[in-house]
Amino acid sequence: MTDILVLYYSRFGNTARMAREIAHGIESVDGARARVRTVAPVSTVCEATHDAIPEEGPPYADHNDLSECAGLALGSPTRFGNMAAPLKYFLDGTGDLWASGGLIDRPFTVFTSTASLHGGQETTLISMALPLIHHGMIYLGLPYSEPELTSTTSGGTPYGASHTAGGDSQQPLTDAERKLCRAQGKRLANTALKLGTDVR
Repeated sequence: MTDILVLYYSRFGNTARMAREIAHGIESVDGARARVRTVAPVSTVCEATHDAIPEEGPPYADHNDLSECAGLALGSPTRFGNMAAPLKYFLDGTGDLWASGGLIDRPFTVFTSTASLHGGQETTLISMALPLIHHGMIYLGLPYSEPELTSTTSGGTPYGASHTAGGDSQQPLTDAERKLCRAQGKRLANTALKLGTDVR
């Protein structure tokens, strides 16, 4: 089986729900398996410490999760049009993988959730893509062959799947958003298998 990492940070559960849909898309492809991981919150006033295993949800990611996977789906809620600090903190610590070229030529995709329709979805997706491009990874968006891209009235962009959660973060994923998440996971898995990247 080829492992594909689904790595995300979620504050109110919306990005986590998207991650599960993307994982379903990955696992719809024969020979692919989703490895779902999250990152711990960070503190602005002191070094934050957390148990090695979260009380609920998937385990926290480490560098082995990145190096052992043939592809990556990276997700975050938006923070002023940018990825959330916990995910940025994790990525900022991957200099060893950059120096070794450990992620070169592996495909990646990105996904996000925002409170409002124009809440910085596309800039957040691009902000997550930038460090992965520096790692030499290959960016996969969503092609317009996915009909939901032109019919959605909520989330969904060619840069990656997105969700509009509402001001109270309680809006469920729409059918179009779910389909785009699954399509994105499926495309990532198929591409990783076609590339056959050597996982060290």
